[in-house]
Amino acid sequence: MRARSFATLPWYHRAVESSENDPFVGRTLLQGQFEILQKVGAGGMGAVYKALQPAMNRYVAIKVLHPSLTARKDIASRFRREARAMSHLTHPNTVKVFLYGELEDGSLYIVMEYLEGKTLNQLLRSQGPLPVDRGLRIIIQACHALEEAHRAGMVHRDLKPENIFVTEQGGIHDFAKVLDFGLAKVTPREMRPGSLVLTREGMVFGTPEFMSPEQARGETLTATTDTYALAVITYEILSGKLPFNAKGAVEILQHHIQKPPIPIHERAPHLAFPEELWPVLAKALSKKPSDRFASAAQLAQAFEHILMRMHLASDPQAPAHAPAPQPFAVADRNSTPLPAVPTNSRPPTGVLIAIGLAFVVVGVLIAMLFMHLFAKS
Repeated sequence: MRARSFATLPWYHRAVESSENDPFVGRTLLQGQFEILQKVGAGGMGAVYKALQPAMNRYVAIKVLHPSLTARKDIASRFRREARAMSHLTHPNTVKVFLYGELEDGSLYIVMEYLEGKTLNQLLRSQGPLPVDRGLRIIIQACHALEEAHRAGMVHRDLKPENIFVTEQGGIHDFAKVLDFGLAKVTPREMRPGSLVLTREGMVFGTPEFMSPEQARGETLTATTDTYALAVITYEILSGKLPFNAKGAVEILQHHIQKPPIPIHERAPHLAFPEELWPVLAKALSKKPSDRFASAAQLAQAFEHILMRMHLASDPQAPAHAPAPQPFAVADRNSTPLPAVPTNSRPPTGVLIAIGLAFVVVGVLIAMLFMHLFAKS
């Protein structure tokens, strides 16, 4: 399992030694809307705090950009872009952004939902590789969250186990939340006039272990860049290892560009994997974006098929149909609408009239017959 440095831990789940002497702890922000309780994360870009929102009777997480960085137009623009982009996403498997803006002292902030649980990286470190069915169900939720972002013109660009949080929500265990769109690449329609475009071809951003070949080369990125990263994440959380036997960032990037990934059953021969798993991962880890799954929704569908086959294999008496779709899946825009179902099963009015007239005619004929017989008698 790869080593993690403190700097790579997720932004509001890092251990913080002390909140003493922190200028924000104990303060109320935005005219008393939020009471800062404690610091729950810190890094070079700023800090994240747990806060109480009394009017809503809930806890929130407030991410504050370090005041010394606010004057940096590139960093401030990236921070605003993250907040704006995330505020447009509504999928339940994406962390919710409630509010963002600028404080009285010029500090930039984002208010978002407060999560309790663990990241996939923390689960992997504490529990070891996840069972295939559990790991795939978590990744499928992340796929659906990314599908919404991709349709909105956003590419995350920094997906890794630290940015997929596992919590409990509404009584649902292993509820996934995709975090940290701070490096997200967005389309021009997501940018306000005057915003700096922080990415260009030839610049490399992200985490080396999860970079796609095109990202490692500094080329144009698409939605398949994120599906590649999701495949690497899936590989790691199920096997405990990366798909390449490389050391150091430079060697890892070279392997992403040049070396074929090691089949997961060879990388972790002591673990059992369904035979359908490696073909799916191999396709998602293709060097060419055009050879991968075209969308995160397609990758989710492939993983759902594996879960269905696993279910059938474990229970031969189970009905041979696909499992129920994951909650909150994004609907397929190209799907054919179902025909309307009549709400009234009665025959049409014209048919009823015809039947009624027939009964009247038969009745008249019977009456005339009886009158004829009575006249003869």
